[in-house]
Amino acid sequence: MGKILMEGNEAIAQAAMAAGCRFFAGYPITPATTIFNQMLSLLPPAGGVCLQGEDEIASIGYCLGASMAGMKAMTATSGPGISLYSEQISFAIGSEIPLVIVNVQRLGPSTGSATRGADGDIQFMRWGNTGGLPVIVLAPSDVKDCYLLTQHAFNLAERYRCPVFVASNKEIAMTRESVDLDRLQGPTPVWRERSPGDRPYLPFDTPQGRTVPWFEPIGGRIISRQTSSTHGPDGYITTDPEVIGAINTRLMEKLSSAVSDFAHHEAWIEEDADTLVITYGVTARAARDAFFAAKQRRRPFSLLVLKTLWPVPVDLIRSYAANARRIVVAEMNLGQYVREIQRVLPGVQIDFLGQMNGKMITPRQIERSLADDQPSQ
Repeated sequence: MGKILMEGNEAIAQAAMAAGCRFFAGYPITPATTIFNQMLSLLPPAGGVCLQGEDEIASIGYCLGASMAGMKAMTATSGPGISLYSEQISFAIGSEIPLVIVNVQRLGPSTGSATRGADGDIQFMRWGNTGGLPVIVLAPSDVKDCYLLTQHAFNLAERYRCPVFVASNKEIAMTRESVDLDRLQGPTPVWRERSPGDRPYLPFDTPQGRTVPWFEPIGGRIISRQTSSTHGPDGYITTDPEVIGAINTRLMEKLSSAVSDFAHHEAWIEEDADTLVITYGVTARAARDAFFAAKQRRRPFSLLVLKTLWPVPVDLIRSYAANARRIVVAEMNLGQYVREIQRVLPGVQIDFLGQMNGKMITPRQIERSLADDQPSQ
């Protein structure tokens, strides 16, 4: 294929196909619609299915049905659509249904500004479900990340049987960059594990040593039950406190205990620097420019770009912040992920640089925040 100009949304669609996605359902919404357009072109020739639902609620419902039948499925929307997805996201968490959800964030609140980017859904993606159980959220910063992290998202959804968000941004999604997909070494596709057949199949049973149940499709040769209500290992509704407590603890720990295995990030660490900038998404690009400019002026700081946001990669953050006297968190909102950094690094000076006005944070703003000994708003 060679080098081509490609926007982030196109890269996500191409990555989904490479990961084995054969079902997409969505509803048009700026700035996510071009993912839908791409999947409409790519899926039918590959024997896949692409549907437009009558609304966002129907669209994610179609995806859950396809996933329960054994297909790799993806949907894409923006903030208003994520609001409507909420109930079905809770269903996917509780009933362990693999699904990739692309959230191309735009400026909020409410319908906000459809053509302005922001990172205002960061906390909502984590906490926008009933029960508060964890999800996985990956955050690309450029077209290359869109391609690679989308493939990782599918693998994680299959491996852990859970919804996985790709937290993009209008500025990443609709900016074209030169990229050579043939040179990008994506991960080998992962498929959910089928039951071994040496025992009666229970759809939510996890034998010793496993935190994720084996999978059998709805409508397959083995009977498999699904319910959105509280259930036991056999898939039947239960009110037994011990059974309920055990399954909810497992749903929590299967992701939170494994985050070190998928803590995607980039880091530039300067030995003599006592300031660490932590950022993610499109703001990482400004931070990289500021990093190299500061290094050239012999006023270095260290930089950590997080690409796994949820579950919070606590050990990773603490490791890179071990020698930092000051942390600056830069994000395109009024203060969301900075709360997690404050929680993870108590006793460290943590300053915040953020805005939610439809404009991107610039390298110069980051440079000014580093020159200021006071918290930067």
